This record gives sequence, C-alpha cells and structure tokens, in this order.
Amino acid sequence: MAILICGGAGYIGSNVNKLLSQQGYQTIVFDNLVYGHRELVKWGEFVEGDLNDYNAIDAVFKRWKIDAVFHFAAYAYVGESVKEPAKYYQNNVTCTLNLLEAMRTNGCNRIVFSSTCATYGVPSRVPITEDMPQNPINPYGATKLMVERIFKDYAVAYGLEFAVLRYFNAAGADPDGEIGEWHIPETHLIPLVLEAAGGKRSSVKVFGTDYPTRDGTCIRDYIHVYDLADAHLRALRYLEKGNPSDFFNLGNTLGTSVLEVIEAVKKVTGRSFEVEYCARRPGDPAELVGDSAKAQRILGWKPRYPQIEEIVSHAWKWYCKLAKD
Repeated sequence: MAILICGGAGYIGSNVNKLLSQQGYQTIVFDNLVYGHRELVKWGEFVEGDLNDYNAIDAVFKRWKIDAVFHFAAYAYVGESVKEPAKYYQNNVTCTLNLLEAMRTNGCNRIVFSSTCATYGVPSRVPITEDMPQNPINPYGATKLMVERIFKDYAVAYGLEFAVLRYFNAAGADPDGEIGEWHIPETHLIPLVLEAAGGKRSSVKVFGTDYPTRDGTCIRDYIHVYDLADAHLRALRYLEKGNPSDFFNLGNTLGTSVLEVIEAVKKVTGRSFEVEYCARRPGDPAELVGDSAKAQRILGWKPRYPQIEEIVSHAWKWYCKLAKD
C-alpha cells in the first residue's frame, strides 16, 4: 500500500514516515523544505515539491498509485499568522484544495489530517472534548478549522473519507534518537528550555506568573511525538476498515505548567540556567488540556510516553545529537 505524506520532512511527518515504513507501508514524502529537512526523510521515496503547484502534486499521483494521504504541510506559527494571514490562508487552505483536487482526479479518497487544538480558541472548560465549540482566535486556527469544514463538504459531495486529529502540544523526539524536533526559528517551550540547559541561549523566559493555575504559569498538554505517530497509524487502519470519518483530540489529559517543564529539564539534564519572569503574552489561555477518551475508545490509542520526564529525556537526547553534528 502506497502512502503519500505531505510535509513528511517536518517534525511530526518524519516520525509518521518512520512508523509507517516499519509497518510495511510504501511511503512517498512530498515536501517543499521551507520548514522541513531533507535529512529527516530516512525512509521511503522523496519528492521535493510545493502544494501551490497543482501539476507537481498531480504528477505524484500519476507516478504512484496512492492509497491514502497524510497531510502535515501547513504553516503553524500563531504570531506570524496574525501578522501575515494571507500567507496562512494561501498555504493552509488553498494548497489543501489543490491536494484534494489531485486526490479526486486520481481516485484517492482517504486522508488523515493534522489539525490542532487551536480550532477551539479559548475553551470554556478543560479538559477539552471534541464536541465543544470551535472558535479560533487567530488565523492559524481559523485555517485549520476551515479545512475541517471543507473535508465535511467533500465527504458529502465526493465521498472523501477522513480522520482529523487535533493535537495539543507535540513534544519529545524519536525514542531511538534518529529524528526529532528541528524548527528554525524555534518557538516551542521544551526545545527553548533545552537550549538554555545546553548553553545555546543565556536564559529562558516565563511569560506570566499570575495565571489561575497551581503555580501561576500556563498549563499545556504535552503529547509525545511517537504517540502522535501511533495515533496516525491507528487512524489510517480505522479508515481502512470502512469506519466513518471522524474527529479526534490527541492529548495526555496531563497538564504540565511552564515551571514544571523547567524543573523537568533541570532534573533530566542535571543543569541549571537563568529563568526570566516576564509579563503575560496577549492571547495565552491559562490552561489547555485535551480529553482523548474518544481516540482511546474508538482508535484503541493510549499514550506510551505520557510523563513529562520521558518526553524531555528523548528531546534532550535529540538536542545533544544535533549539537554534536
């Protein structure tokens, strides 16, 4: 079975590529390498191309008989999406339409989509369940929600079969140390704290210490990237069995505060570093934690690495490898 992974040279896509390859699937990675890294494509075929170019993606379907698609090719910087919404609507929505049309033209009707908890906006309660209102507060979240709506319309009109996976905070690295998080620029908390521990940056900033949480800092739901990859494999198999299209939250239901992440990094690395306490950032909800009971019940999914120390330990191993290379 041939699987097309759009954005497969990125953080989550490369981990999914590894797991699919281990399970015997033929994988074809399609990536423009704007944020992805060719070095992370260690399995399957690689095609450098952009979803803006319909002919380029159509050629992939013409060359291989694609049975299903995994779609990770999106811009995902929230702040940038506010400053440059046109860039995000073009890439995240228009390019997805190009992909869907290439699928439709070439007889492929199955897709697993990388969505986000940002579609919920500021939740009225936590943990967040799939049936809660979706009111994104930034263009990034809005583009993901728009694609979700497009999928529902394509399902009715054209028979599209989809599984939408709404992530919380992807973190960690491949337990084997082969691939991991590699963003330029880096904006995610755990890698930033690891950079402080590794001496790459002079300090780590904590934005807000007066939130209504157990230690005053924001709480987020960190989900190991291996567990995300496992959920994607299970979502594919769910669709292969003829089950109905559906939406699933992927989280640990274990909220971890910013200060708890910092303490976990100090414990794992055995290093200390400076922490700067700053004012809150606009738009940061106090707590975002997901309820993944539906994914566990329907997909049979259960996180293998739920503890923050395990997540940090794998991320540190990858950080040290990158620093050495």
